[in-house]
Amino acid sequence: MSDRQPAYTIGIDYGTLSGRAVVVRVSDGAELGSAVHEYSHAVMDRALTAGDGQPLPPDWALQNPQDYVDVLRHAVPAAVAAAGVDPADVIGIGTDFTACTMVPTTADGTALCDLPRWRGRPHAYVKLWKHHAAQGQADRINALAHERSEPWIRRYGGFISSEWEFAKGLQLLEEDPEVYAAMDHWVEAADWIVWQLTGEYVRNACTAGYKGIYQDGEYPSEDFLAALNPDFAGFVRDKLEHRIGQLGHPAGTLTAEAAAWTGLPEGIAVAVGNVDAHVTAPAADAIAPGQMVAIMGTSTCHVMNGDELAEVPGMCGVVDGGIVEGLWGYEAGQSGVGDIFGWFVRTSVPAEYTDEAERRGISVHELLTERCADQQIGEHGLVALDWHSGNRSVLVDHELSGLVLGQTLATRPEETYRALLEATAFGTRTIIETFNASGVPVTELVVAGGLLKNRLLMQIYADVTRLPLSTITSEQGPALGSAIHAAVAAGAYPDVRAAAAAMGHRDVGAYTPDEGSAQRYDALYAEYTRLHDYFGRGKNEVMRRLRKIRREAVSAGAPDAADDVLLTDAVERETAR
Repeated sequence: MSDRQPAYTIGIDYGTLSGRAVVVRVSDGAELGSAVHEYSHAVMDRALTAGDGQPLPPDWALQNPQDYVDVLRHAVPAAVAAAGVDPADVIGIGTDFTACTMVPTTADGTALCDLPRWRGRPHAYVKLWKHHAAQGQADRINALAHERSEPWIRRYGGFISSEWEFAKGLQLLEEDPEVYAAMDHWVEAADWIVWQLTGEYVRNACTAGYKGIYQDGEYPSEDFLAALNPDFAGFVRDKLEHRIGQLGHPAGTLTAEAAAWTGLPEGIAVAVGNVDAHVTAPAADAIAPGQMVAIMGTSTCHVMNGDELAEVPGMCGVVDGGIVEGLWGYEAGQSGVGDIFGWFVRTSVPAEYTDEAERRGISVHELLTERCADQQIGEHGLVALDWHSGNRSVLVDHELSGLVLGQTLATRPEETYRALLEATAFGTRTIIETFNASGVPVTELVVAGGLLKNRLLMQIYADVTRLPLSTITSEQGPALGSAIHAAVAAGAYPDVRAAAAAMGHRDVGAYTPDEGSAQRYDALYAEYTRLHDYFGRGKNEVMRRLRKIRREAVSAGAPDAADDVLLTDAVERETAR
């Protein structure tokens, strides 16, 4: 590490509803101050509130990129003030983002939605990671890739997600070709914010590999893209392809304009962008093969490194250097976790529960957890599928939906709540078993994210997976991880591994599995697996058919349906990490 003392870096974590800046001491990773700035436009999933207020179709989720810049203006100076450090001692800044979150821009990086001509066009706005309206395009990409035996499809477990760059780009082309033609660059938000900080557009290796189908130095061919749609043939060449930066490397230096926004010195290092989940692994000092890091918030992303390349069915991707240089980085995930718990609390809890929680000064989540904690495993007689926001792994199908089986007139809210907690643990076990069976052994589960505070949930995960469960010591894992990358970009450490060893920390074996509980969960997991395969592997496609019926109803102008099918901003604010 550099001898210069004191030295600090700043990590900025861009979440679903807000951005958080954290000031970190380079020598040991101590977090000295932080600040949060909420996006004024939040998530636009019901109406284009940043534009003309027009209603949005089901499965859309948009954002306004100026909300991201506002985080630089407000959260960064506030974090520095809270830390009480001299801005002159800040040597670098790093950022992470939700992914895949896409910004259509002009050649100079101006977001199309910031131009008056396109302000009323939904496709000109940021498509947030949870924008799932491109499932039809994803289905066509997958079908064609298998028909042509494209080798890259195996690097993604056999499926490209509707959340990713190509599916969203194809949707943009086919639904608003004018906006598509006006777009010069199709930019990951992780790279767009770095562009605003440095004046340099650098694609990061993480999102290029996991979300942009960039493998072995190549994207899908023009011939493949033309087979999807002739007008899509030049998508990579004209809209997507750009210089790629490796993780932990500097993307550039802070411009005078960005220095004025943040109050930081002009010319300090700005790290190549990264994804919130992947950047968390170094924050937990959990980057060795076998350590699976689960970042649990509104959704869960599972990341881990391996020494060798393997093909894992339904994984979100495997990328050379996707987490740290020199190792193969693997990703999987669950599209809904905290979102599901938040939905249940909002829609399915009687007033007497909310009144008691308010009277006692605790959250409804805490009350439900308390009431179900002493239940015997299986006492509720329920099993649930955790697909309320679709399935990211291992089925990779966002047309799937949630299910709770076994309810009776005697079922209490806390019992259903516990069944939903367990369902998310079963989903994680499904992912772990698939990795193990594919030659990528998982030996330690490391948890980060906002759901760490639920101790019952953590013990359920240990019992269900039969793995020792370690926990990150930081409450702001992604921001700390970004600060670690900033330290490397600034030259304070030779690489991310060295920086993670000094600045990242975890509580090893914070929860250990109980064998008796694990055996009882095996019986419930067997039922979960039967339902998983029955509804998720083509035996009964009722969930897809219901989605189709829903879309037709909304398109026909049924306002009640539109109100019911999408999460409200209130739910998002309650469940976001």
